Amino acid sequence: MDGPVLVFDGGCVFCRRFAELSELRSGIPGLQIRDGRADDGLRAQLKTRGYELRTGAMVLVDGEVLHGSEAISWLCSRMQPSAALLQVLAPLFKSSDRSRQLYPLLLLARRLALAARRLPVDP
Repeated sequence: MDGPVLVFDGGCVFCRRFAELSELRSGIPGLQIRDGRADDGLRAQLKTRGYELRTGAMVLVDGEVLHGSEAISWLCSRMQPSAALLQVLAPLFKSSDRSRQLYPLLLLARRLALAARRLPVDP
């Protein structure tokens, strides 16, 4: 993969919107997004390395896997957002400490969004 890759849960409307905005309007060069729920092979590869989509999004960059709050903090610290939602989220989550503190709220929102669609938390 040439650039960083955001692996997100495409079943979650919040995750999908964040991922789409990140790819299109974040200003991170070469950022690609992959729906981990739809990509069984990628999800299985990551799971064998100890990373599960049910516990958070991932960023694959330079052979490394950043998971959960670390992934969101990495993205937000590099964004130059033009979308209003990203302009609010980027400053909140670019600090790794703040991201760790707030990330459980994102996971809760994800669980609620998945429950509303009757989708399992663990794809």
